[in-house]
Amino acid sequence: MTYWLRLILMLLFDSCLINLSIGFSLWLRFEGEGGIPANYLTAFFSLIPWYTFITLGALYAMRLYHRMWKYASIGELYGIVKAVTTSTAIVIILIYTIPLSYLPRSVYIMSWVFMIIFIGGSRLSWRLLRDLIIKESNKKAKRTLIIGAGDAGAMVARELNNNQSLNLLPVGFIDDSPLKQKLSIFGIPVLGSREQIPFLTASHGIEEIIIAMPSAEGRTIREIVNICQATGVRLRIFEGADDLLHSRSKIRDVQLEDLLRREPVKIDLEEIAAYLQGKTVLVSGAGGSIGSELCRQVCRHRPQRLILLECSENNLFDIDNELRESFPEQALEAELADVRNREKMQSVFEKHFPQVIFHAAAFKHVPMMEMHPDEALNNNVLGTRNIAEMADKYGSETFILISTDKAVNPTNVMGASKRIAELIAKDINRSSQTRFAAVRFGNVLGSRGSVVPTFLKQIQKGGPLTVTHPDMTRYFMTIPEAVELVIQAGAIAQGGEIFVLDMGEPVKIADLANDLIRLSGYDPELDIEIRYTGIRPGEKLYEELFSGYEEMAATRHQRIFISSKELDERYNGIRNNIAAWIKNLPPDRNEIMRFIQELIPEYCGSEANEKPIPRGEVIYLEERGNRIKKSSGIK
Repeated sequence: MTYWLRLILMLLFDSCLINLSIGFSLWLRFEGEGGIPANYLTAFFSLIPWYTFITLGALYAMRLYHRMWKYASIGELYGIVKAVTTSTAIVIILIYTIPLSYLPRSVYIMSWVFMIIFIGGSRLSWRLLRDLIIKESNKKAKRTLIIGAGDAGAMVARELNNNQSLNLLPVGFIDDSPLKQKLSIFGIPVLGSREQIPFLTASHGIEEIIIAMPSAEGRTIREIVNICQATGVRLRIFEGADDLLHSRSKIRDVQLEDLLRREPVKIDLEEIAAYLQGKTVLVSGAGGSIGSELCRQVCRHRPQRLILLECSENNLFDIDNELRESFPEQALEAELADVRNREKMQSVFEKHFPQVIFHAAAFKHVPMMEMHPDEALNNNVLGTRNIAEMADKYGSETFILISTDKAVNPTNVMGASKRIAELIAKDINRSSQTRFAAVRFGNVLGSRGSVVPTFLKQIQKGGPLTVTHPDMTRYFMTIPEAVELVIQAGAIAQGGEIFVLDMGEPVKIADLANDLIRLSGYDPELDIEIRYTGIRPGEKLYEELFSGYEEMAATRHQRIFISSKELDERYNGIRNNIAAWIKNLPPDRNEIMRFIQELIPEYCGSEANEKPIPRGEVIYLEERGNRIKKSSGIK
């Protein structure tokens, strides 16, 4: 049915209801008095055209013919009351000003009531008929329990009632609040608290459970998941209204991120806009897990131009296409370049003069870097030096190095190389107008080469899941969460800081493996084995976010801490000497490890410890014949 045909039919229908309301009111007024007097009948027929056209005009002006009445609610009824009240007032004013024929005053009041009842009832009847049809069809739908009787729970219940394609029937709510017990939402009762979930699931024949608590912390979600998994029914989660804006599924299976999430990051948008909006921003490693998310979030703050720097053509192609589709108005430049290539870095900076740099390009795979320490030094150390010196040379405003918790008392080459990169940034900051800072955080869920994708692949193959040690613990956070904090840290950087992100509580890798197995619908004790393989080279049982010699202080952001310790005097000038030192290293792995420990005394990799440094020896970073001079004195 076209819009105009629908409009004509509704106008004709409402005309009948308006005439019926006035006629019925007039009949009631004179019922039992021998019939309607002739003068009032004449007045009735003369007023009907006025009443009809004015009321239809008021209904149309208030856009009541543009609404889908199968979704009618109190808002639509209120609109009808306003339209009928307006039209009745206009008719009464015309009667006493033109003048027109008039009816008894009680007729105007009664007709006003009956028009609201007849027109409103006709609209709401569509809604009631639709709800009745849905209710009958839902009798075959899966009986569903909703955990959380707040705004999100109400939203889920409404969606389940309105969307037959979901094939889910809300039976009841679960909520721990004593104030909500025995109450109902949309006629759906609050049945009890979380401890009663197993009993209520069995007694009400529940086939599916939906967690509708988008603001709950991971610890709460984990407790609820553990309770629900004992019931054996399917468990899903509602992501919340904010996530709907990003076109993601509203109701999905529970994921590991839900068990680890913390309070949402509170972003100072004005502060961030000040240092990103209208600026030229460069992201190195733009196609990686962290780099690509940095690009997405930077685009939301409307920089003048975003430079995507990436050495993998496939990764660069993917992120460039994604951003052009998601942010069509954003000016983008895709630069296929390697940070190890100093001449190429200079060319990129001469071309774009970036004002803000996020340096995320790095080799991060710990076992791989243990096998290739020379590449770790070339990429993570010399690459950082190259791009940092270009930022200094071409007058960039802010340079943020993405570091890692593995740089603290490093036991592996990757961590040691990132620690050297931190020292280079601090050294350059001493004499530069550019604000150099590093942001240090732990593992991010879902990043390439991380434990979670590896576990998921092993689960798909039926196991076993390989864990190095039952007590192995790590800090985890989601990629978007980490990136939001990185951007915020850039806004408060003054230069020379190492920012440390609040990673929450450390998580045992074995617990992570068990959670993933359960979330995949398996029993970790019966279906999929967890096999302990032993700690790999360069790994340690516990990660640290800062070392004992670093004094950590709070910032104005509750999730970001800062180490503002001055650069140790022995590292003065490291930026000037590091390239020659690395270039002149012999191609012997043990010598490379020895060099790393001489440079970073807190490094305690297994190979470096084969030749321990004598007690009391201090390393001075002075270039003497392209070798490191050693002295037993104190400078």
